[in-house]
Amino acid sequence: MSDRRVLVIDDEPSVAKLLKVSLELQQFAVRTEATGAAGIQAAIEFRPELVVLDLGLPDIDGFEVLRRLREWSRVPILVLTVQDSDEDKVRALDGGADDFVTKPFSVPELLARVRVALRHGNPSNEKGAPVVTVGPLELDFAGHLVKMDGREIRLTSTEYDLLAVLVKNAGKVVTHRVLLKEIWGPNATEHTQYLRVYMGQIRKKLKAAAGAPEIIVTEPGVGYRLV
Repeated sequence: MSDRRVLVIDDEPSVAKLLKVSLELQQFAVRTEATGAAGIQAAIEFRPELVVLDLGLPDIDGFEVLRRLREWSRVPILVLTVQDSDEDKVRALDGGADDFVTKPFSVPELLARVRVALRHGNPSNEKGAPVVTVGPLELDFAGHLVKMDGREIRLTSTEYDLLAVLVKNAGKVVTHRVLLKEIWGPNATEHTQYLRVYMGQIRKKLKAAAGAPEIIVTEPGVGYRLV
């Protein structure tokens, strides 16, 4: 059995079956649960490397499941939503989700998101990588740590990777296409709404941590720049 374990928490039998079959064809070990309570217990027993969580569960609200998982686990969590709502996406990201997919979704899209989430959740060894300082911002590439005015900031793995791209290109405009390709792959270069949501989250966390001035500048229609 594969040691790449994915837990699917979704009460729609057809969706759960599609996810299970699709992931198993990619050599993942998959466990499915139809309720939030069973999903939380399975996360304890199964110790997945990734959780796919539907927000519309019959017993416990999906946001509450997300909150409970984040109380003790940093496992990457990919949430499924039935509405393309920025409000739900922001709320999920605020709650600690790493990414989101809107139903109905294509299997290739979902598998691409799964691979990205797993890669973010298992970062490559970066021994000897520098600590880079840009104004009040400090990013430790080896430890995957972010500080603002000396105060550590907790970012999701996707937020960290986005910020890291900006830090590596500090002072330069990084286009939407480059950011999307770097984080979500070459097939996601048109989905600029992902960037709006994540950049909003990053900005909010940086400002909340230190009340710092805006250091991520939006270049309308082009991209973002770290100043």
